[in-house]
Amino acid sequence: MTRIAMLDYHQLRAKLGHIVYEETYAFQPRFLLLALILRFIPRYSGMRLRTRLLRAFGIQIGHGTIILGTPHMHGTGKIHQRLRIGGHVTLNTDCFFDLNAPITIGNHVAIGHEVMFLTSSHQIEFPHHRAGNVTTAGVTIEDGAWIGSRCIILPGITIGTGSVVAAGAVVTKDVPPNTLMGGVPAKRIRELDV
Repeated sequence: MTRIAMLDYHQLRAKLGHIVYEETYAFQPRFLLLALILRFIPRYSGMRLRTRLLRAFGIQIGHGTIILGTPHMHGTGKIHQRLRIGGHVTLNTDCFFDLNAPITIGNHVAIGHEVMFLTSSHQIEFPHHRAGNVTTAGVTIEDGAWIGSRCIILPGITIGTGSVVAAGAVVTKDVPPNTLMGGVPAKRIRELDV
């Protein structure tokens, strides 16, 4: 083999290796198996069984928590170690968890349908490619909070104890304790009784 052919071979091999890595680095065989098992449990039934199966696959879930539909969990690495759900939480159907950074949900939290918890974003870069390097930051939902349906919680956000986020809100900054927030972007509507 000539030197040029050897260089082409090594470049091709490196490029193929990089492509295989890009296509498989977020593959989660553990959660693929879990999704297959959970597919047989209809929404709004088998809530405690679903919760026990998620615990069996390594997710920390407190006592008394019920999960009404299978959550969508994505991320790289050991994502099961990045989701912590407290006790007596109600998690409704079709919630999305971006687990590239930790998500912590306190006790006695209510989460509506299709809530998205995002922990990753991009740096804003050059005009020809604005979405630059990936950045990550965890999300914390403190005790007693209520997150309405279809809310989007952005990376790095803390939702304070006893707060309510109205349905459809996009939370771009921390929510103080005992505060009602709503809108796009979410703004303070009023303080709640303590």
